[in-house]
Amino acid sequence: MDAAIALIALTSMEIVLGIDNIVFITILTSRLPLAEQPKARRVGLLLALGTRILLLMSLSWVLGLTHPLVHLGWADGLLESFKVDEQTRHHIVDITVRDLILLVGGLFLIGKATLEIHHKIEGQEEARESGRTVSFAAVITQIAILDNVFSLDSVITAVGMAKQIYIMIAAVIIAVGVMLVFANKVSEFVERHPTIKMLALSFLILIGVMLVAEGVGTEIHKGYIYFAMSFSLMVEFLNLRMRSRQKATATVGPD
Repeated sequence: MDAAIALIALTSMEIVLGIDNIVFITILTSRLPLAEQPKARRVGLLLALGTRILLLMSLSWVLGLTHPLVHLGWADGLLESFKVDEQTRHHIVDITVRDLILLVGGLFLIGKATLEIHHKIEGQEEARESGRTVSFAAVITQIAILDNVFSLDSVITAVGMAKQIYIMIAAVIIAVGVMLVFANKVSEFVERHPTIKMLALSFLILIGVMLVAEGVGTEIHKGYIYFAMSFSLMVEFLNLRMRSRQKATATVGPD
């Protein structure tokens, strides 16, 4: 019974954590030719599955990533003089491999999303031209880079929620399976609605900022992030519904 509860809870959490992965894959694959996009999304999600399982199979190495790699003694004294609490000071001065991965991944995500927003706002024609020259391999490489960051966060969360390795792996497989089923529908919806795509890019910047903050020792509760994303998405859905009704009314015309 406990194992079933843990599996359901962990699967749900993995699906929630995988939303940002789907959004990122959707944005990147949209620059490919239409015929190649579904294949790229499948490959991207399967890469995410493989990365997560490999990390789960090497838990001792993953947990070792949270051990201090570098100790900044000079910063310790400086922060102490500014009356920074001991827990925060310890997190800042003891740099781990996980911190570096989150920092680099967050900066990459912020940069990529910002460039995409620039293309959408300032250079529509340039975006179309560059979309023809983006290679399948280049897109998959970028997906693989961020998969490693998202997978690390996902696996560390899994370790905290379950103890048995088989439950963690089962939850990851189910979650990625659900994402594979809905990835094309999510992508098609995002492509049909430019405002949703812009909102998705803003979400990626928000997630990137969260990763950078965690990388430098400032923990941001993910519940706040996902609540903000859900609220913004709900408002945008209401806007879409309102625009749809206005269009239908305009088409029918007054009696």
